[in-house]
Amino acid sequence: MRRKVDNYAKYGYIFSIPFVVAFLFFSLYPLIYTTVIGFTDLQGLGKSSFSFLSNPFENFQIVLTAPTFQSSVRNTFVIWIINFIPQILLALLLTAWFTSRRYRIRGQGAFKVMLYMPNIITAATIAILFNVLFMHPTGVVNHILQTVGILESSFNFINSMLASQLIIAFIQFWMWYGYTMLILISGVLGMSPDMFEAADIDGASGFQAFFFITLPNLRTILLFTLVTSLIGGLNMFDIPRLFNNGGPDNATTTASVFIFRQAFAGSYMYNRAAAASIVMFVIIALLSAILFYFMRDKEAIRLKKEEKLERQAAREAVK
Repeated sequence: MRRKVDNYAKYGYIFSIPFVVAFLFFSLYPLIYTTVIGFTDLQGLGKSSFSFLSNPFENFQIVLTAPTFQSSVRNTFVIWIINFIPQILLALLLTAWFTSRRYRIRGQGAFKVMLYMPNIITAATIAILFNVLFMHPTGVVNHILQTVGILESSFNFINSMLASQLIIAFIQFWMWYGYTMLILISGVLGMSPDMFEAADIDGASGFQAFFFITLPNLRTILLFTLVTSLIGGLNMFDIPRLFNNGGPDNATTTASVFIFRQAFAGSYMYNRAAAASIVMFVIIALLSAILFYFMRDKEAIRLKKEEKLERQAAREAVK
């Protein structure tokens, strides 16, 4: 008699149905709708009817040539780079410290929780907190700097273009370095300990082990970190919007803040906001593709090509 075999794969499909339904309604449909209205004349609060433009790329031309959009994209990249470089460097340093085989750090769990804790706090809360800290002239930071003699009089951080950008970059760095650290630590803990034991036997220093064993084997995790940070950084909205409302003089107006203003801040130009969103989507996709290309595993690709050539040679030999 043939025994009945249960097909457990069907349960996986059943449990994935809620995600698929939520994705279709809350992600795919808005994405398609946004793409469509980018080629239309849809404007106005509560308006649902629209028609396609005679020049379908008119909204894109207006957005791409708008000085405000150009400066917002530039601000987005500047703030992201300023916060990401120290973020990844500090995360790598803490990863090397926590995963060191020579220095057994006590209380690692408590340290990791404290370093990750800023990421748990909502962005709105942090933005408002830092706005109060750097308030002019009665902010806590101004008071401390004047008390210790660094400043003679109160400095208006909120009204300074450079100071506002640096503060937002610091907030992003402070919120996300703990998360990046945990991702990198998980990558290191997933490596085979035999490699590190062999390095210890060969007399490799901790510096050599980190740069010649840990980092090369973290390529995939670093790629994930770079891409996710790029996506999140180029979509910055909460902190710039709530800290200083994109000011002063649009110095902290990021691309997402620009899109918000186009769609909801009085003008209700949904078509141009959609066009700007599509432009940012294309920019992020292109930069992610570039990162994937430059951080690809060349050795694995070479081995696959060699295996393919060997299989082809074997087939030809059989013929």
